[in-house]
Amino acid sequence: MSFKELQTYFKFSKEQRTGILSLFIIIISLQCIYFFTDFSSKTESDPQKQEWLSLQAEVDSMKLNRNNSSPKIYLFNPNFITDYKGYKLGMSVEEIDRLFEFRKTNKYVNSAEEFQQVTKVSDSLLKEIAPLFKFPDWLNNRKEFKSYNKFPVEAFAKNDKIVVIDINEATKEDLIKVYGVGEAISLRILKQKEIIGGFVSMDQMTDVWGLSPEVIEKLNLHFKVLKVPAIKKVDINNASLKDLSQFHYFRYALAKDILTYRSMNGDFKNIEDLTKVKGFPVDKAKIISLYLDFN
Repeated sequence: MSFKELQTYFKFSKEQRTGILSLFIIIISLQCIYFFTDFSSKTESDPQKQEWLSLQAEVDSMKLNRNNSSPKIYLFNPNFITDYKGYKLGMSVEEIDRLFEFRKTNKYVNSAEEFQQVTKVSDSLLKEIAPLFKFPDWLNNRKEFKSYNKFPVEAFAKNDKIVVIDINEATKEDLIKVYGVGEAISLRILKQKEIIGGFVSMDQMTDVWGLSPEVIEKLNLHFKVLKVPAIKKVDINNASLKDLSQFHYFRYALAKDILTYRSMNGDFKNIEDLTKVKGFPVDKAKIISLYLDFN
């Protein structure tokens, strides 16, 4: 190809030159815009979104504090320790059984020292679990009751004659009049009377949970068993395992031992025969005998 022929490709008309110049200007303009213009997007602040983000941060902070916080410690009454609870505390099976046997006699431990005497737990274990014990308030305030008795109230007592009421006929209002007996304890006394069918002795006040010796002493001043109530007695020589286990002073294990003893030795003639059964609460034999029929 000659130079003249090649030169014909570079000959442009006036309109073509104008178009090429315009295209060149456009390219230069776009390059300038690209280099000198900031195309980064500016996100407008959304107040609602900012509020949501702030709330989410607060929730996350609360979750973190909850996870880092130490677990809450719950106090408990050691008289009502279960097998599982005792196991978790580190007690042996023998130690737990000693507590259960003690509780079967309707008695309660009232201090950490007494708990150790009953269960025979080691000093190291007692030191570890004793801070978790919580006993009824009246035990902690027992000294206050004693100091109250020191006040000179004898003169008032002489002027006001005490009217003794049959404990089986006492109402909630009668019981509340005794100092130290609130609504809750009065309802427990009435509930206990309903369960056993009636009180046969004021000694049965010790079976009511929450009564201190001082309050029981005051109850004895105002109430007596003036008349033994008509009680539906348990036929000890014919009662079934279910009947015996439902009796307030017996538990299932004792009821089972009573049936075994009866089948091997014959009928019980009196309460003395019954006290020969293993695990029988001998200290309550006199009271229990009033609820039983030996005929």
